[in-house]
Amino acid sequence: MKKPIVKRIKKPWGEFILFTKNIPSTVKILKINPRSSLSLQLHEKRDELWVFLDKGAEVQLGNKKIRPNELGQIFIPRKIKHCISTSQRGVRVLEISLGHFDEKDIVRLKDIYGRDKIIT
Repeated sequence: MKKPIVKRIKKPWGEFILFTKNIPSTVKILKINPRSSLSLQLHEKRDELWVFLDKGAEVQLGNKKIRPNELGQIFIPRKIKHCISTSQRGVRVLEISLGHFDEKDIVRLKDIYGRDKIIT
């Protein structure tokens, strides 16, 4: 699977950001509540591109910790562990999944909701 194109296109009225072009993908917006966290997880069959619509998230990508800015982008290759957590603010994230999308392709490594190591 090709890595998505992230390209800014200037227009007289402003600009738009192109994330994928002619690549099969699944697009969704994650809304993560304040003081919440996704599972520490990985995927076997898909890569993901996260675009942060709000500030205030902390991302674990492999062994790195990242605090993306608004419209910051993080590419997550398949089989790399990743997680988003929030503090006092909720965060919205545009998620573009590339490859075979199936909610059953979540391998949970750690989960604050008791779903550890369950494939769901």
